[in-house]
Amino acid sequence: MRITPIKKEDKTGRIITLRNAEISDADNLITYMKITSFETPFLLREPDEFHLTSEQEECFIQNTIDNPRELMLLATADGCHIGNCSLSDAGPFKRYQHRCQIAISLYQKYWGCGIGQMMLSTILSVARELGYEQAELEVAANNTSAIALYKKLGFQTYGTFPDNMKYADGSYTDMLWMMKKLI
Repeated sequence: MRITPIKKEDKTGRIITLRNAEISDADNLITYMKITSFETPFLLREPDEFHLTSEQEECFIQNTIDNPRELMLLATADGCHIGNCSLSDAGPFKRYQHRCQIAISLYQKYWGCGIGQMMLSTILSVARELGYEQAELEVAANNTSAIALYKKLGFQTYGTFPDNMKYADGSYTDMLWMMKKLI
């Protein structure tokens, strides 16, 4: 789906634009995913596991644009991509049509500036408008900053997946399943 770009001010006074990901963003998104996977252990992939081609990323972006119930939202500052947040349905079955999944990431140097909350609030508003009744996400149990933000926005923890991710160094982390009612 497409939305009209939104301009908001972050905690530092910087103007942030929230807009759709476009086909022309494909290469930038690939670079972004490689860099953010080095910056934080909280994402799903190890840094060396990201192998999408430009064509594959372009196809993914186009499919998201074409789907009336999905959104890939980019945050930009001074014209540069700094983060993204996605909204997708929980599955193709009628029994899942009330549920959506949310994912978010942000370059580390922009953490703590209110941009994550800005993106999530926008995605949750869109989800409500689309008729979703609940939003779901998974978060590493040791990602205390993200968990605090999700709780601030009304998400609650409904389960824990022990040892859900195993890192290259052999250590594990649990994942929390969190959900927010939208109705």
